[in-house]
Amino acid sequence: MFLHFKRTSPQNNRFLLLLQLPLPQTYHTQNPINPPPPPPQDSIIADLVLKNSSENLTLTLEKCSVSWSPDLVDRVLKRLWNDGPKALKFFQFLDHHPTYKHSSSSFDHAIDIAGRLRDYKTLWKLVTRMRKRRIGPTPKTFAIITERYVSAGKADRAVKVFLSMHEHGCPQDLHSFNTILDVLCKSKRVEMAYSFFKVFKKKFKADVISYNIIANGWCLIKRTPKALEILKEMVERGLDPTLSTYNILLKGFFRAGQIKQAWEFFLQMKKRGCELDVITYTTVVHGFGVVGEVDKARKVFNEMKKEGCLPSVATYNALIQVLCKKDNVENAIVVFDEMVSKGYIPNPTTYNVVIRGLCHVGQMDKAMEYVGRMKDDECEPNVQTFNVVIRYFCDAGEIEKALEVFGKMDGGACLPNLDTYNVLISAMFVRRKADDLVVAGKLLMEMVDRGFMPKFTFNRVLNGLLLTGNQAFAKDILRVQSSCGRLPRAFKL
Repeated sequence: MFLHFKRTSPQNNRFLLLLQLPLPQTYHTQNPINPPPPPPQDSIIADLVLKNSSENLTLTLEKCSVSWSPDLVDRVLKRLWNDGPKALKFFQFLDHHPTYKHSSSSFDHAIDIAGRLRDYKTLWKLVTRMRKRRIGPTPKTFAIITERYVSAGKADRAVKVFLSMHEHGCPQDLHSFNTILDVLCKSKRVEMAYSFFKVFKKKFKADVISYNIIANGWCLIKRTPKALEILKEMVERGLDPTLSTYNILLKGFFRAGQIKQAWEFFLQMKKRGCELDVITYTTVVHGFGVVGEVDKARKVFNEMKKEGCLPSVATYNALIQVLCKKDNVENAIVVFDEMVSKGYIPNPTTYNVVIRGLCHVGQMDKAMEYVGRMKDDECEPNVQTFNVVIRYFCDAGEIEKALEVFGKMDGGACLPNLDTYNVLISAMFVRRKADDLVVAGKLLMEMVDRGFMPKFTFNRVLNGLLLTGNQAFAKDILRVQSSCGRLPRAFKL
């Protein structure tokens, strides 16, 4: 079976030898087929961390002949993002290294990971350690912490963290004020953000960016009249709206389904001599496309080129997405090919939109060809790429193919996230096979081990195992549930 759930000691010597290689260079050879370059050093290290037990990890890493640098460590932590406990274990190992010292950016990554795990005790230990070493905490550190509290539903706590920044040697300023407003607004806690804004706007001397953030918040929750009030207040205060302000409002009208108002606002922008940028046009292309006005979206796309405003990759992404969802995927691929022929380099979002479009019409083989093409174009598939393919294979009842794709995520290249596990575990109940429910149980144990909590209860998997006569495995899962509560807490640093 291609799916491995138990962490076994791999052939570590092979990895240790690879780690001693220089970073991959461009290969030139007379052979018609070039040999594939070795995997990046950060990928090798991440794979090594993942495939060693916590007990063996320190000993294994000590044998590595690696010249540690902040950049390398940051890249490894990013690859280990979806295995929080292992990422923190790796960070801990290097924190006791005789010659290497963590940078503030590495601490920020570790704090972000601890926040995702909702291990606030470890998070604040890391903040204290940064301060002792006089490398932080910085405003960026507090931006990470507040965002983690808000995403956990603790917006009040996030505000308290902002107000206590100075106690940790990091005074609040206008930039950090704008950051907490942005975090609250993007989590749709706009009422709270606006109340906070009204109280502190004079103290921090709110600027155009502050007003734009609040206006964008109201637009996110489709309350465009409130956004227009913010625009009015901004002008009354003597602040000149920027093009960003107008683009925020334009997008707000489209988001709220106010297509007529959006178009009229766009025409007013042109009439008043606003220098429309690529963001403006991309907003209109996407806005028309979402409501099925494909011809108008294409017309605006062509118009921007005539006006001398070159489309960006994001503009092409918007048009391709529109065609996939509201027209047909063949036309989307024509635009994709046109984009490439003009020298644009597709990014992961471009590929993901096309792959989703192909999956949606049942062209799974062609979708997998585009996944392979991503690798050829040095645009590595990300977790969203894999999740799209896995979801559609599951929806089509092709569980084995979904698991095969999942197996390709093993290692340091791209780890599964919460959505990956939830989709697969849910799919394991469709066929009601005993073997499928065993896989569901193994997936459940693996995701908890990696610091995730399933959206559904342990009881669903437990009941499935009991009904199919697998009492022994059900007891193992029950022990995991009772031993960790909801998630493993208080990582020992």
